[in-house]
Amino acid sequence: MGFWEDVRAAAQELSSHPDATIISHIDADGISGEAILAQALAREGIRTTSVFVRQLEPLTMRQVPRDDSFKIFCDLGAGQQNLLEEHGLSNEEVLIIDHHVSQDCGTAYQQVNCLPYGHTKLSAAGVAYLVARELDASNADLAPLAVIGNVGDMMAREDCGLIGPAREIARDGASQGLIEIRERDLNCYGISTRPLHVCLSYNDDPFIPGISNNAPGAMKFLQRLGIPLRDPVKGTLVWEEIPDEHRKRITSALAQQLLAHGEGISRLFAESYIFPGEPERTPLRNAQEFATLLNSCGRWSRPSVGGSICRGDRGTAYRQAEHMLTNHRAVIRELLLYILETGVTELSHLQFIHVGDRYPDTIVGIGAGMALSKLNMDKPILIMVEQPQDPGLTKVSMRTTERVVGWGIDLQQAIAEASSALGGAGGGHRIAAGAYIPRESEQEFVRRVNELLSGQYAEAGAGHR
Repeated sequence: MGFWEDVRAAAQELSSHPDATIISHIDADGISGEAILAQALAREGIRTTSVFVRQLEPLTMRQVPRDDSFKIFCDLGAGQQNLLEEHGLSNEEVLIIDHHVSQDCGTAYQQVNCLPYGHTKLSAAGVAYLVARELDASNADLAPLAVIGNVGDMMAREDCGLIGPAREIARDGASQGLIEIRERDLNCYGISTRPLHVCLSYNDDPFIPGISNNAPGAMKFLQRLGIPLRDPVKGTLVWEEIPDEHRKRITSALAQQLLAHGEGISRLFAESYIFPGEPERTPLRNAQEFATLLNSCGRWSRPSVGGSICRGDRGTAYRQAEHMLTNHRAVIRELLLYILETGVTELSHLQFIHVGDRYPDTIVGIGAGMALSKLNMDKPILIMVEQPQDPGLTKVSMRTTERVVGWGIDLQQAIAEASSALGGAGGGHRIAAGAYIPRESEQEFVRRVNELLSGQYAEAGAGHR
């Protein structure tokens, strides 16, 4: 069968069960995917229960109920089918909705996975949405949640916008007035909430000399343009509030700044996805910042709060999420400073640091990605953190840039192969990946990853190392 046949078969399967348990991941993709499925099934009169897990492994499988409910694994499961089998789940009581590399086992579980069909820029929430829409066309009102999942899982990053089925989903939302697609917007995080000079200074894709990592420099740059940056009522303006003619002047000047330093301008612009029905100057306003809000809920062990927000709670759940988002950012800033002050160890093809047990393992990957813009951006960064709940394990996260991925680097392949060889397990994406490894194997793991990255460069003929 093809991908769309799998989608139709999944919708038909779901409609035949009176009870379902959704087991989903805790990041923005998993949270939004769970919300899509739960709402679509509830509309069909199917009773649902949801369970969120950080990863599928023997301990977390205990959270999967041993009852008669149909089990739906969202944003996980494809690469851990052996665990489902060991848990005693038959192929008649499981549906996997995923976008990760599939590792088959003896049981042929029903699966909707876009990856084997070449849809590499579609998240699990995107797949969940397509199944929900197949259940009932009226579920197209859930398109914003799928866009949040797609953007939150970096499906829009490489191409500066969603492509393929993911963009069709965005168009579904736009046709209903739920999403405003801005085709050539500023490629910058925080366009709905951050003062413009702060927004620009945090941007590293593209890295703009004199502006990136330099808030005072960004302010001087804007002041030289003579563009009003304050409103007597609103105060300092965010990008979304800048008039169109002023935006054009700003992006033109930014392009000139890049060209003057020999840099390309193709990544200066990106497609953004605005939710016009949400309050201005809130993280609910656009897909990127909404995804960060959901990630903060998941990273601080409250994914169900994010799920409530996806279902429309703008009261208690949203206030809790705002508090978690503030704390989330504060701890990440602290981690970023620690990485920069402590310094990383550079090998031929990567740079790495071990942060001990100072920070939660759920945020080290984010901190590593942010630190990369202030380190050697041509080398992937690897960060390790202890597991207090399991002293024998070490959590590993890796991040790199789109440019390095373009040179032929695949972090998912490197980290999965290196961890598997040492009795661990890992996966993810070409640009971001993670693993759990035996603590005593840390040095050997780093050595193997560096060796594998070297091989990837050589195979691609990149010539950068």
